[in-house]
Amino acid sequence: MSITFGWWNRDPVEGKFQIHVEVHGGNIEWSRHQGHNTSWLTYQPSEEDRERLVSEAEKRVPRRLISQKQFDEIKRLSQNDVPGKISGKRVTGLGPSFT
Repeated sequence: MSITFGWWNRDPVEGKFQIHVEVHGGNIEWSRHQGHNTSWLTYQPSEEDRERLVSEAEKRVPRRLISQKQFDEIKRLSQNDVPGKISGKRVTGLGPSFT
């Protein structure tokens, strides 16, 4: 089962942009986009983004939207130095190439 999280960030240089995080099968994908007519791009999360992901997931446990086991997996994946972290596997644009 896939779990998605999303929020908006504001950067003084780039302005406001949306962050989308998808956790699925022991992998985590970070992507971002700025505005409605832009494509999703691979995003390298900061430490604040990782903390925000854990806090957003923590809010969902008491409401039973995710289980404690899923929360522990999200905490593990949000750390910098663990295997299983994949960023930006989402295919955008033309899709797969057959060359």
